[in-house]
Amino acid sequence: MFFKVENSTIAFGGLVANSNINVDVEEGQIVGLIGPNGAGKSTLFKSISGFNKIDSGKIYFNGHDLTRRSPNHICNMGIACTFQNAQSFAGMTLEESVLVGAYLRRRHKKTALAYAHEMIDFVGLSGKENVFIPRLNMFERKKTELASALATEPKMLLLDELFAGLVPTEISLMVDIVKKVNAEKKIVLFIVEHVLRVIMELCEKIYVMEYGKMIASGTPQQVSSDENVIKAYLGADYDVTQNK
Repeated sequence: MFFKVENSTIAFGGLVANSNINVDVEEGQIVGLIGPNGAGKSTLFKSISGFNKIDSGKIYFNGHDLTRRSPNHICNMGIACTFQNAQSFAGMTLEESVLVGAYLRRRHKKTALAYAHEMIDFVGLSGKENVFIPRLNMFERKKTELASALATEPKMLLLDELFAGLVPTEISLMVDIVKKVNAEKKIVLFIVEHVLRVIMELCEKIYVMEYGKMIASGTPQQVSSDENVIKAYLGADYDVTQNK
């Protein structure tokens, strides 16, 4: 198995944020994770990327046990992430922000800078290299964060609400970029997202969480037809035929 979360449990005080969570992701896949606000999705992502230390369970990646490893170790192993709110460096230019990621695997500035420019071009931001992050619009900031993550050359990328705050035309453009990441860069994608059309279009497998527990998993068609998922998240008026 390329990536596996096995019975992961984490509590904050008396609140169990994740309870016996199990996830399997295979090489080449795009996998989604949905659920209402407060379901524990971001907590799971932070546990995978090393920012949370789980209380019990195991996390395996590419044949290695990553349980309780540090974020820098996990990034070195090949897992990168983007966050709900764009986390690019406000005092840096776009080029400098992406260059930080490129330095992970390239010691010399010349080669790191060349790769940073390659990733900037990949996400469609060529010509913006010298613009400071606060001067970029939301869509450009999201693409900057994606480029920075890609510059670390991950084998798996965690995308936490990458599409949040984007207008429909920007969502369509970002979907194309994400597809290209998977197809051309051969990067496995694990996506948390509330924009359901994105999840249904991109993902071949979807997990659903509610109140810190996994309540369903399967193909988009299976998940969108599951009574528990409809009740917990999709809503009674969700049209299941749109994904058939």
